[in-house]
Amino acid sequence: QVQLVESGGGLVQAGGSLILSCVTSGVTFSSYGMGWFRQAPGKEREFVAAISRSGGTTVYADSVKGRFTISRDNAKNTVYLQMNSLKPEDTAVYYCAAGRYNYYSAYSSSHQYNYWGQGTQVTVSS
Repeated sequence: QVQLVESGGGLVQAGGSLILSCVTSGVTFSSYGMGWFRQAPGKEREFVAAISRSGGTTVYADSVKGRFTISRDNAKNTVYLQMNSLKPEDTAVYYCAAGRYNYYSAYSSSHQYNYWGQGTQVTVSS
């Protein structure tokens, strides 16, 4: 049974930081590229960041570039999202996802992902 479990969400003031974690089980973690997506109330789910299986390739949405950092620890089956300089518009439920794509690629399309977590709420107050 594949499970992706996010944690680290919460309430933070604008300008603050949070680190999200996503622990994966039931799959060979190193065989999967990983991504973070988010969905704000009344909006469609959108891409945030992705990292390749190798960890050597990362992709970011323009809205978070320079503020967010995605990383992975294959020994811990965990992907992270370091979020700095948070803005009220970053408020959303954040989801991690796993996609079995090739070793060096990282994808922004949700169609590339096979498994999804349940999400963790991030709220940024102004």
